[in-house]
Amino acid sequence: MTRVFSGIQPTGDLHLGNLLGAVRNWVTDQHHNDSVFCIVDLHALTVPKSPGEVGAKTLELAQTLIACGLDPELCTLFVQSHVHQHAELGWILQCNASFGELNRMTQWKDKSGRQKEFVSAGLFTYPALQAADILLYDTDQVPVGEDQVQHIELTRDVAERFNSRYGETFVLPRAVVPTAGARVMDLQIPTDKMSKSAESDAGTILLGEELSRTAKKIKRAVTDSDNEVRWDPTGKPGVSNLLGILGACTGRDPESLADDYQQYGPLKSDTADAVVSMLEPIQARLEELRSDPGETNRLLAQGADKARSVAAPVLERTLTSIGLQPRA
Repeated sequence: MTRVFSGIQPTGDLHLGNLLGAVRNWVTDQHHNDSVFCIVDLHALTVPKSPGEVGAKTLELAQTLIACGLDPELCTLFVQSHVHQHAELGWILQCNASFGELNRMTQWKDKSGRQKEFVSAGLFTYPALQAADILLYDTDQVPVGEDQVQHIELTRDVAERFNSRYGETFVLPRAVVPTAGARVMDLQIPTDKMSKSAESDAGTILLGEELSRTAKKIKRAVTDSDNEVRWDPTGKPGVSNLLGILGACTGRDPESLADDYQQYGPLKSDTADAVVSMLEPIQARLEELRSDPGETNRLLAQGADKARSVAAPVLERTLTSIGLQPRA
């Protein structure tokens, strides 16, 4: 089976766009690939956090992913800091990446430019840790958005440099930009993607929010004044967003769905019903997991054991290639 690695930062609540655009793809992929899902809590530390914040968000994210359908029996789901090989290999790869390579990373330039008061060194070097995350699992493919392809290219460059210096050690991973899931837009500003960092939460549906609130947000979604239902993402972004959401929830083509409606009211009502029906079992499972955090911790420990069984030999192979003094 193809080994696929995905890293997920515990930085906030998942929303409907995350579910329809990515998480449902992960749930499907775990049945076809050797899927490794890592909650990258060490990466979250590149921006200052309050004590306990990252740990709480990590548990919450793990519970949400499991509730959405990730099965720890089918995939490897674990927390980055629970597998110490990530940090160790991260340092070794920092020593094999150049300052110039890291300085050219587009995300470094963007994020450091926004953080005026304090810019951590980890924000600069985190692509080396990301490379370690990937290379530790002899990863074949890394599904990423276009904005992360540059980091996978760096991972390959550093791995090739290491292999050239010390002998064949790392599998060279390949970036894969997956077929896009549903592109879910803000319900109030349908030209913007749905985001938990939007100025108002009126256009964002969080997976754990009250379902009555979810339905109300959809029924208040921005459309336009002509009351014609048709699929036209450019000319009618609000209507097309509702059709896209309804299509993703029901498995129907959004363009053909438009033929079923002559008015916005029924479209909004049916979309609200479809989203609520999809989120109900997720929220029920999430409530079970939240009532027993020990079970989630058990599953994460199980995932960490599985991850270490792969990562530990890769790190030892790396140390042997370099020729460091063997551990006692």
